[in-house]
Amino acid sequence: MKTNGARILEGLGIPFELREYEVDPDDLSALTVAKKVGMPPEQVFKTLLTTGGPGVYVFAVIPGDAELDFKKLARAAGLRKAEMVPLKEVQPLTGYIRGGVTVFGAKKSYPVFVDETIILFDWISVSAGARGTQLMLSPDDYLRAAEAQTADLTKSASPEGHASPKGHAG
Repeated sequence: MKTNGARILEGLGIPFELREYEVDPDDLSALTVAKKVGMPPEQVFKTLLTTGGPGVYVFAVIPGDAELDFKKLARAAGLRKAEMVPLKEVQPLTGYIRGGVTVFGAKKSYPVFVDETIILFDWISVSAGARGTQLMLSPDDYLRAAEAQTADLTKSASPEGHASPKGHAG
C-alpha cells in the first residue's frame, strides 16, 4: 500500500522499501512490529508526539526497545519540560492513528528529534503512516527527509554510577 510517507520519500528521490505486516490491534508495540518485519527492535524506530506546553509539539523518534527520557528531549528541544500528547489528540494533530504515526506527511511539520543511536545502523524501519506498513531506509536519508536533529533521547539501561532517579523533582 502506497502511503503518504512513501510518496514523500519518492518525491525527494530517496530509496526505500515498504514492508507490510499483519496488524494485531491489541499489540501495537514496536517490539512486535520488529518481529513481524524481521528486524532487531533497536533498528525499528517508533515515532512519539510530545508536547512542551500549549501549542508546542515535538516528534521524538526512538528505538523500539527504548524508553523516552523526557528531560533529555526537553533539553535537546530547548523546552522547559516535555510529556506525551494524550492519545486522543494524536490523530487530530498529526492525521495518523496510534501505531501508524510518522513524521512524513503529518498535518503540521513539528520539529523532529531522533535518538542518536540511529546512525549505528545501515538500515532502519519507521512507520509508513499506516498500521501494518513500515518504511525501510538508511538513517542518513531518514534524517535528511525528516529534517531531524539527533540527540541522546532514551533512558539509560543502567544508572552507571548515578544516584537513583527516584525522588528527583522535575
